[in-house]
Amino acid sequence: MKLGVLVYIEDAGKVLMIHRQKKDEHKGLWLAPGGKLEKNEAPREAAIREVKEETGLDIDQLALKGVLTFPDDGDSPFGDEWHVFVFHALQPKGQLTADCPEGHLEWIPRDELVELPMWKGDQVFTLKVFENEIFEGKLHYKSHDLVSMVFW
Repeated sequence: MKLGVLVYIEDAGKVLMIHRQKKDEHKGLWLAPGGKLEKNEAPREAAIREVKEETGLDIDQLALKGVLTFPDDGDSPFGDEWHVFVFHALQPKGQLTADCPEGHLEWIPRDELVELPMWKGDQVFTLKVFENEIFEGKLHYKSHDLVSMVFW
C-alpha cells in the first residue's frame, strides 16, 4: 500500500496543472502536482514538499479536501493500492519553475479543467475539490479502465 498527495493550487481563477511527460502510467495526461509520502511524513508536509519540488512554489493556505482509495487486484495501472490525500491551496508564493521534473506546468482556467485529457475518475473528483464539503472516494481501475467509482 502506498500513500500519496495531490495539490490543486488555485490563483486568480486558474489552477496549476502538469501535463505529464515522464514515462509512466500518467504520460500524456494532466494531473495536479503531487506524489508519494516519505517515511514519517504527514500528508500536509508531503503536499508542501511535493509542490515545492515540482513547481518551485511555496504554499501555506492549504485545505484538505478529500481522501481517495485506489484498490489493486493485480491489474491496477498504478502498480499498487493507493490512498491519496487531496488538497486545495490558494495564493502560492514564489516563482514558478521552468523545469518541472514531471512535465509541462500550465495555469488552466478552473472551468476548463475537466476538458483536459485526464484519468476518467479525475474528471469527477477534480470538481469536488472546489466544493465546500470534504469527500471520500474509491476508484477501481483495471488496466487503464475505470470499472467502479463511489463517493461519500
